Amino acid sequence: QVQLVESGGGLVQAGGSLRLSCTASGSIFRIFRINTMGWSRQAPGKQRELVATITDGSSTNYADSVKGRFTISRDNTKNTVYLQMNSLKPEDTAVYYCNADVMFDARHEDNYWGQGTQVTVSS
Repeated sequence: QVQLVESGGGLVQAGGSLRLSCTASGSIFRIFRINTMGWSRQAPGKQRELVATITDGSSTNYADSVKGRFTISRDNTKNTVYLQMNSLKPEDTAVYYCNADVMFDARHEDNYWGQGTQVTVSS
């Protein structure tokens, strides 16, 4: 089994920055490849929404609401994905979840999710 452990959330004022990290742990020696990794968020009373994704070839995709403010990146040597969040707004307040498509062999892919980290942006 693989676990995704997020860190870096917290309380920040509007206009500030935070950097989220998400690292795969557990049976990482069994990992054949990690394909797409991403971040989603869920605000109170709202559905979970996709924030950003990055492929194993480092192609990125962003929600319109965060384009130009957030940057997703990954370090394959550390099995880690990052989300740099700049110019934060109160509407960015949410629990942020990372996810990863993990292959343990050349044929089968499993999707894993982290436990979430709270980001709160005060006005």
